[in-house]
Amino acid sequence: MKAKFLSVVLVLISLNMSAQDKKIVVVNTEKEPVAQGKFEPTWESLSQYKAPEWFRNAKFGIWAHWGPQCQPELGDWYGRFMYNEGGWQYNAHVQKYGHPSKFGFKDVINEWKAQNWDPEKLVSLYKRVGAQYFFAMANHHDNLDLWNSKYQEWNSVRVGPKKDIVAGWAAAAKKYKLPFGLSVHASHAWTWFETSQRCDTAGSLKGVQYDAKLTKADGKGTWWEGLDPQELYEQNHPFSKGSEKNITALWSQWDWDNGASTPDQKYCDKFYNRTMDLINLYHPDLLYFDDSKLPLYPASDAGLKIAAHYYNTNMAQHKGKLEAVLFGKQLTEGQKKCMVWDVERGAPDKPQENAWQTCTCIGDWHYNRGIYENGGYKSAATVIRMLIDIVSKNGNLLLNIPVRGDGTIDDKEVAVLEGIAAWMDVNKESIFDTRPWKIIGEGPSVDAVNKLDGAGFNEGKLAYSAKDVRYAQKGNVLYATVMGVPTEDISLKSLVKNIGTKKITKIELLGSKEKLSWKQGSDALAISKPKACPNDIAAVFKVTLK
Repeated sequence: MKAKFLSVVLVLISLNMSAQDKKIVVVNTEKEPVAQGKFEPTWESLSQYKAPEWFRNAKFGIWAHWGPQCQPELGDWYGRFMYNEGGWQYNAHVQKYGHPSKFGFKDVINEWKAQNWDPEKLVSLYKRVGAQYFFAMANHHDNLDLWNSKYQEWNSVRVGPKKDIVAGWAAAAKKYKLPFGLSVHASHAWTWFETSQRCDTAGSLKGVQYDAKLTKADGKGTWWEGLDPQELYEQNHPFSKGSEKNITALWSQWDWDNGASTPDQKYCDKFYNRTMDLINLYHPDLLYFDDSKLPLYPASDAGLKIAAHYYNTNMAQHKGKLEAVLFGKQLTEGQKKCMVWDVERGAPDKPQENAWQTCTCIGDWHYNRGIYENGGYKSAATVIRMLIDIVSKNGNLLLNIPVRGDGTIDDKEVAVLEGIAAWMDVNKESIFDTRPWKIIGEGPSVDAVNKLDGAGFNEGKLAYSAKDVRYAQKGNVLYATVMGVPTEDISLKSLVKNIGTKKITKIELLGSKEKLSWKQGSDALAISKPKACPNDIAAVFKVTLK
């Protein structure tokens, strides 16, 4: 009996400990209160959201995913991988800067000066290309705030460029009348920077820890004197399960599970306050979180409170009308009602009921000189065809143009942008202000299965050809876009069975004055192959219905 009683007690203790382990961190809102209004910090309340019409009309945005990790010109997640012994970015770091115990990411920040940055010049170019909104990065997983942050001493006004990057981008977006978006990635610095706790396992500096555990006192006499490295790295905690050796452990721990070290009260409060400060300073029209749902969810309620505050303050700004766009990834069907679903480097293979967005890049997210030198950027044709497909499925495309550490973009990026602009100058009416038609299109790619991999990551797996067609509509006009240059007559079966009692009164090829020959048959609309095509990317047939 005694043994049985003891067993029950142990089980209860175990369950209690388990509940404590999973306890949600409730953030302190005293410094940054949640604005009152229509939305409460619950999924049920956030489900009242509806994407604004301006966003559904916009279709295409450009993003400057730019920060100190662009300075080495060595691509994505440099601040994490520079601490991965034997990895190519680690090797490049040691060769260029020295060992990460002596020259860590904090010192990379000091190298970043943004000396040639001209935000007005870049945003002006992006608008000419056709962007209907502009995004800037407010912080990345590297935890540096790119504005004069009230709650993060490691910010771009105090270190690095010693400039308010967000303010510069915001002013440029306002000048060119583009809705302004901000992306926030810093919620994961807690686990993302765990590699900085490591040390070499071989060589002359074997066992010498990298710079993650440095303290404010260690900075005496250095360029960072007065700053606390712990406020940047946030590594006063144990490794997540497997993180001390396995660089990919983080992949399965993004949602603060599978052995992830969970953030403490101070960390959650700080992230919450920083993000609320950002919203209150800049009132972004769009807000992107690089999180599966909302930041720190489900480890904390910070993200739910931030979302409610963002919606309520936006409504107050717009006389009771919600014009804000908030993004999340890997959302459930219910959560897709609460915000706009963002798909990274990919697209669903079926149309979506609610507005959504693809975010992608012509190269790496952070500038990579190797991609430039090897001609690895997406072509204008690739970008345009992605956009056409996405629009047919009720989506938008947000395209990152990587910026070099000095604040400029390279000649090959400009060439891609000019190619996009040339197509847009002629065909933009088939993109902007349109809505999906009854079906997305015709051709081999329509029926192809191209499943998403996690947050997305299925782009480039389908090859479009002139046999692929995508549809979009605007009023009594239907746009049928051929994904290439037609090599034979075009046969559109959907323009028989899906137009009902309507009649086709006119067909034009955008960018051409050629009078087209066409015939409405019993099983298909046949359009004779044009004598000349205005471009080699995608031919847009404007079909007027009555």
